[in-house]
Order: sequence, then C-alpha cells, then structure tokens
Amino acid sequence: MWEAIEQNRRRSWVLIGAMGLTLLMLGYLIGAALFADFGADRPSIGRTTGFPQAQGDGIRYFTWLDEPSRLLNGGGLIGMGIALCVFIISVSVAFLAGARLLLRIAGARETDKVGAPQLWNVVEEMTIASGLPRMPRVFIVDDNAPNAFAVGMKPDVAAVAVTQGLLRKLNRDELQGVIAHEVAHINNYDVRFMTLASVLLGSIVMISEVFLRSLWFGVGSRSSSSRSGGQAKLLLLVVAIVFAIVAPIMARLLFFACSRRREYLADACAAQYTRYPPGLASALRKIGGISSEKSDVNKSLAPMYIVNPLQARALTTVFATHPPLEKRIAILNGMAGAGLMDYESAYKNVMGQQNQCLGAATLKNETRMKMRSPTPELEPKAGAVDRAREALDVLNRAAHFLILPCACGVRIKVPPRFKRDSIRCPRCGKANDVPKADAANDPAAPGEPKEDVFRRRGDGWESFKCACDRTIQLSPAFEADRVSCSHCGRHIRIEG
Repeated sequence: MWEAIEQNRRRSWVLIGAMGLTLLMLGYLIGAALFADFGADRPSIGRTTGFPQAQGDGIRYFTWLDEPSRLLNGGGLIGMGIALCVFIISVSVAFLAGARLLLRIAGARETDKVGAPQLWNVVEEMTIASGLPRMPRVFIVDDNAPNAFAVGMKPDVAAVAVTQGLLRKLNRDELQGVIAHEVAHINNYDVRFMTLASVLLGSIVMISEVFLRSLWFGVGSRSSSSRSGGQAKLLLLVVAIVFAIVAPIMARLLFFACSRRREYLADACAAQYTRYPPGLASALRKIGGISSEKSDVNKSLAPMYIVNPLQARALTTVFATHPPLEKRIAILNGMAGAGLMDYESAYKNVMGQQNQCLGAATLKNETRMKMRSPTPELEPKAGAVDRAREALDVLNRAAHFLILPCACGVRIKVPPRFKRDSIRCPRCGKANDVPKADAANDPAAPGEPKEDVFRRRGDGWESFKCACDRTIQLSPAFEADRVSCSHCGRHIRIEG
C-alpha cells in the first residue's frame, strides 16, 4: 500500500510543480506587460544588425529583438517576484491556519466522546485500523445534507467533520465507510497536497483576476516612445491577457486531475479498513442522491467533501473534482472481498482491463481479505427515528445547548447565553428551573481548588450550567465523581 501512496504523491508533486511554473510564468508575463518601461533606458550591447536610427552624435542599430529583451528583463522579474510573494504568503496561511479557516467556513463545531459517542467510537476504530499516530479531532456541521470532509497538514494534527444530515441518514456501517474514507485521505497525506494545490490555484486565479480587471482602468496602457517598443509592449500585453485567461483553466485541470485519482485510492483504503465495502457504496449512493441538490456550499470547501455538493451526480468532464459517483459505487459493489487485490480486480472490471488503480508493485505482497458480515441494526423505521434524534442531540451538545426535559414530555433547548434561572415550557407553560452547579457547603482544604456541586436527577443524559455559563453534558455512562469545565477549568463534584 505504501508504494501506491508514494506513487500518488510523486504524481501530485509533478502536478503541483506544473501549477507552480504556471503561476511564475503568469507573473512574469503580467509583469513584463505592466512594467515594460522598467530599465528601458539601458543601452543595447552587442547589436550590430538591423536598421539604423540616429541618436546623438552617431548611429545606433536596433533589431526587433532588442526592445522586447529590454522590456522583459526588468518587468518580468518584478511580476515573477510579486507572484512568488503571493504564493509564499498563501502557503504560510494554509500551513498555520488552513484547517481552522476551512472548519470556520463550514461552520463546524467540535464535539467529544460524551457529546457524540457513536461517531467518536467509529473515528476511534478507523484510527486504529489505519494506523494513524493520533486520533483526529471530531467536528459536526449544522447541515441537513449528508457529507463529510477532512482537514489537516499532518496525520497527527488533523480533523474530521461530518454534517448533521450524515448522522441522520446513515447507519453505522455506512458511517464507518465514510469515516474510513476521510481517515484514508489523512493517512495518505491527501489533505496536505489538496491544500497546497488549492493555494496555488487560488493564487493563479487571484493574480489573473487582478490583472484582467486592471485593464479596465488603463494600467499598463502607456506606449513607448519608439515604434518597436510600442509594438513589443502591445504584443506582450496580448500574450499576457491570453495567458491570464488560459492559466486558471490549466491550473483547474491540473487540480482536478490531482484530486480525482486520490478518491479511488481513499475508497480502496476505506474498504480495507472497514472490511465491508458495501457500507461505503451505500453511503455514497445516499450522499449523492441528496448532496447533489445542494448548491450553497463555499466553492473553496466543496472539493474537500467526500462527494462534491457542487458537482452534478453524473458529471464526467475534465472539470469534475471527483470521479463519477456511479463508477465508485460499482467498483465497491463489485469487490469479492475487502482487500486491495479485490479492489483492483473490481476497478479493472468497471474501468477496463487496460486501466489500473493501485499497480503491480502495491499488490505484490497483498493477499485476499475476507469481507465481514454487516452490523445488525434496528427495524429501519425505528432506526431512522433514533438516528434523527441522536443527530440533533449531537449538534445541540456541540453548540452547548442545555437540554431541559419538561414533565409534559417536551425537551426544551436552552441557548448557551441564557441568563435567567428558569424557562417556561412552550407546551404546558410550566416554569422549569435551569440546572446549575451549586457552591459546595464544605470549605475547600488549604491549597485545593474550590469545588461546586451538581446533583443528578436521573441516569440518562443530563446537562447543567457551570458558574461560567458553559454547558456541561453528562452521558448515561458517566460514572466519575467529578467533572472539569472545559472553559474555565473549574472542578465540579457530581452527586446522586
């Protein structure tokens, strides 16, 4: 498997290198067109052919290549330097805060084992199966469309984000397949390469847009005093305009080619991690049937999802960020087992025997892996109701809502910044006290932090407010006698 990852990585570096050269060439041509007069007064050296032109006391000879070379020498380097600076700044931001920015763009909220026990357990399982050095952080997105993505520049500093709709629509086997796919992207360093490719693509698009828009304001339209200089500048301007239009298209094609190959490899790894390929196939079918209808996702984040929500379900053009969904599903359903050899065989059956995904070097020491049985689940209707309720609870807990059960059966959601001591039920009108931790009656020993006390009312899910107003959740499995507030660090003793 390592050979396939290395081969994919080498291809990605070649593609990223091509995008980098495109960026530098774009900056060079734009700089030559906008700053063409830079250094234009320097004398020509060694030109002895061409047409004569009187200059001062003697005769100076010009060639058609003389003025263009003088125009390119200074302006092109300036443009290349500006493009390089833009790229360095963008890469620095991507490495230092890229994951946080993407999660913020998605509106993701971090959750933990208490807030999302099943999701946390699945991520933990796939972390062990994949051999990741550290479990990714887990986030949930308030979005009814099922989808998921991963971020992080290194496998030991990464995160997985899933939507509320994913938890609501998928059963455990399907959820496991999606998480395994995203963990594979982290383990294969796909997220890092896609982030770098996105930065390069964004830099190329930004520089092209700035240059093309600047033409409306006449930047770079000043003509040279010489006839040959004016013609050279006009030629450079035309070439720069054409390249500014073509470069983003070329960069997008390279970016999409880079991302499409990685999806097949991540699917193969997910089948191996879960040992149940039909789980991921079923998840992709559900996600594709719903997410393809959603169109308000940020364009910079859309290619990171397991199914691009901005890409039509059956799109097969070179501008697609993901492989055709039907082919991915057909390959997974065509696997006779759960190993890489089984995926390669199914890939060739679907894509053609002349095509290969993993290669002979990767499969050299691989053996067939038996597929496990599906996980038993509840009756479909009851399971769907339970998943919908649990998904909503996970989102509410991640958003620090306090869930207050009323005697009439209504579960009241109390927002995090609610300041009153009680809240009325919207159904029966009863005033319900907002659970809070009380100050302990017994004084703390010298040198020990003062503790508050919360008395449990039952053995199910309970939530209460700390003195700092942060909501603390207690799961049915909570058995400790103390809990610490993640916001202020206060220790709270649990009784009852």
